[in-house]
Amino acid sequence: MFKKLVLAAALAGIAFGASADPVEYTIDPTHTMVLASWNHFGYSNPTANFGEAKGTITYDADAPENSKVEVVLPLSGLTSFVADLDKHLLSADFFDAENFPEARFSSTSVRDLGEGRLQVTGDLTLHGVTRPVVLDVTLNKAAPHPMGNVPTVGFDATTTIKRSEFGIGMYVPAVSDEVELRITTEASAKG
Repeated sequence: MFKKLVLAAALAGIAFGASADPVEYTIDPTHTMVLASWNHFGYSNPTANFGEAKGTITYDADAPENSKVEVVLPLSGLTSFVADLDKHLLSADFFDAENFPEARFSSTSVRDLGEGRLQVTGDLTLHGVTRPVVLDVTLNKAAPHPMGNVPTVGFDATTTIKRSEFGIGMYVPAVSDEVELRITTEASAKG
């Protein structure tokens, strides 16, 4: 019995940082949300979810600066929870999803701020425009998932972007230029 416990502990250590190698995780779209919120003429603060995220997170627990993120958000997964607003957001007035069907984020650097906090800088491509964005990230958990025992990581992140910088300036400033992004994601190690 003792040998089994030692082996299990050793395997967990290998999967979560005892080795110097980064681990690549696949983003779980069913447990990932990218929520955008903005102000509408001072009256309300609507939100939209960019669902169906695809991509990878490479996380190095020993040296977080070696980590990286690659994410694609198909605009077909966007929902504001109001069908008419979805149509307007996907139209040429805003995202022009027919010509720009996805958003992309590709990290360029990761800075370890300590205590599970990271600063992830990367390039966000939206509406055909690529601009640098800085995400404030918190590591929620890195451990084998209780359903399947697969090495899994979870993160939350926030940032604020100016939509006009991506060529999406309709109704600015009455509809706020600044859009707050709140992200939560779960990703599992590739098998």
